[in-house]
Amino acid sequence: MNKRIQQNVMIKGTKDGFMLHLDDSCSFSELLKELAAKLSENYQFQENDPVLSVKLHTGNRYLTLEQENQIKEVIHKQKKLTVSDILCNVVTVEKAKRWKEENQVTTLNKVVRSGQIIEVPGDLLLIGDVNPAGTVRAGGSIFIMGQLKGIAHAGFYGNNQAVIAASIMTPAQLRIADQINVAPDQKKVHEVKCAFMNDDEEIIIDKLHVLRKYRPNFNRLEGGL
Repeated sequence: MNKRIQQNVMIKGTKDGFMLHLDDSCSFSELLKELAAKLSENYQFQENDPVLSVKLHTGNRYLTLEQENQIKEVIHKQKKLTVSDILCNVVTVEKAKRWKEENQVTTLNKVVRSGQIIEVPGDLLLIGDVNPAGTVRAGGSIFIMGQLKGIAHAGFYGNNQAVIAASIMTPAQLRIADQINVAPDQKKVHEVKCAFMNDDEEIIIDKLHVLRKYRPNFNRLEGGL
């Protein structure tokens, strides 16, 4: 009876390259050895071949920075392979803390005056105005129960799903993630409006109910401002 050999590296093709599933129960040295052997056996590239994207899934194995670099070094020896992402089931304390901060709502009752900068890691609920040359920044979304006349930057960690909503929307500048809408033309209307990024990564401003079309699962505005 033949003994079944444990495969520590499983390769699955994707449209841009492939995914490597790395076993989390074997030793790291065994993993590196099998990874190098499989890549060498299965992938021989020519000079004109396109670069392939490689995603890694390490399961329940947490990789140190040194181990990540060792794996990348093995993969990058195959000249046409590049590591695009490393996925893991393990969440570090630092990542968990950052996730908690980015998903909490900070409520402030104040007026943001000219020259002032308010910055929070998660969502911001501001009960008050943002005056011209005042700035509010949030890692998540920004909700203003007042007039937005200054600068609002939502999703400044790169969250392009963030939104900006205000009771009166007359901003000097709107930013969501890395996109900018400079001095959008808005009349002073006493109606809640919101800004969000559409499918073309453009910031648009519209009435609150339109947001449901683009963010059907967004419920932070449930009940209105």
